[in-house]
Amino acid sequence: MTSLPEIAPAFVDMAHQIVWCAAATVDPSGRPRSRVLHPIWEWDGTQLTGWIATGPTPAKLAHLEAHPHISLNYWAPTHDTCIAECRAIWHFDLDTRRRIWDHFKQAPPPVGYDPAMIPVWSSADDETFAVLRLEPWKLRVFPGAALFGQADILHWSETR
Repeated sequence: MTSLPEIAPAFVDMAHQIVWCAAATVDPSGRPRSRVLHPIWEWDGTQLTGWIATGPTPAKLAHLEAHPHISLNYWAPTHDTCIAECRAIWHFDLDTRRRIWDHFKQAPPPVGYDPAMIPVWSSADDETFAVLRLEPWKLRVFPGAALFGQADILHWSETR
């Protein structure tokens, strides 16, 4: 098992290169639902936090109210993959929404983008804009070269 300080930088590097991930939640009846999302990650040396700029749709609200967890799976054609199993917390406060809006705007490509390009958002003040904070309890980084024994697979999970 890898420590968080060992895996987090590798996870962020791979996730920010791949950019888009399949994100799965579970509805109140226990059925999974996947969608494609674009998180951005912050590693401060001790804590890894993900952020998703997203719309608080009725489905996402209901899913995360019933089961406040999300599974993220990144995949590249080179078969590089990384996963994050996370607690997901909605943020509707304007300060957080503006900070994350600016964070996406100021981040370098390919992970950075201007959220105003999404047709339903003109600013972080829009009611259709919210932020999900991701707190991972499990990470996996699997370079495609590991399929051939040419790279290590990294695993980390929170101890409880």
